[in-house]
Amino acid sequence: MKNGVKILVVEDDPSIRFGLEEVFRTEGHEVAACERGDEAEECIGRELPDVILLDVMLPGKNGYEICRDLRKRGCRVPILMLTAKGQEIDKVVGLDSGADDYVTKPFSVRELVARVNALLRRCERLDPAAGSGAEPRAFAVGGGVVNEETYEIEREDGSDRLTPKEMELLRYLHAHRGKVLGRDAILDAVWGIRYFGTTRTLDQCIAQLRKKIGDTGASPRFLKTVHGVGYKLET
Repeated sequence: MKNGVKILVVEDDPSIRFGLEEVFRTEGHEVAACERGDEAEECIGRELPDVILLDVMLPGKNGYEICRDLRKRGCRVPILMLTAKGQEIDKVVGLDSGADDYVTKPFSVRELVARVNALLRRCERLDPAAGSGAEPRAFAVGGGVVNEETYEIEREDGSDRLTPKEMELLRYLHAHRGKVLGRDAILDAVWGIRYFGTTRTLDQCIAQLRKKIGDTGASPRFLKTVHGVGYKLET
């Protein structure tokens, strides 16, 4: 994992905010903090964090709105959402907004640190070698071509930007194209063995990928569901 990692904590509860600052400084990271949602994007632009810990319920602007706006602007920084809500639909909304992961309050500090470190490792694997002078790597999938440097997928009818999690999932599916992959195997490979959520998270991410690769309609042509097992990306 690279040195000089900066964590931005966007949290209005001072006890949680100060606690997280202390935890990640103890882990050897640089930490910045913001307590208002309507100041978060300016803070992100100023601090340039490597990971954002984003609370959902914030004064001024909620975490879902912030996450959506960041992704629309092309921000690829991993976002881990902090939420006091435990219902599955709230977690799905967060992931649909572009978040890469989430934890529900009250959370285990050890689990949170592990999740942040996992996000950093995954993004490090996805980043092309800096200064190599090589052409951006790309691969064709579905109805488009994915640029691994910009996280953009270009189709004849337009383009979309992939979140880091969507990119990692798509790369994994592409590496095993033509094979049926079980849900648990995909979750372990992409979300990590410490992931404690449900397969609904994967299903939601698959739904977003289908839209972005142009695989719309009742019967997807490229990213297929294998009922009772998992998914298969057609060659």
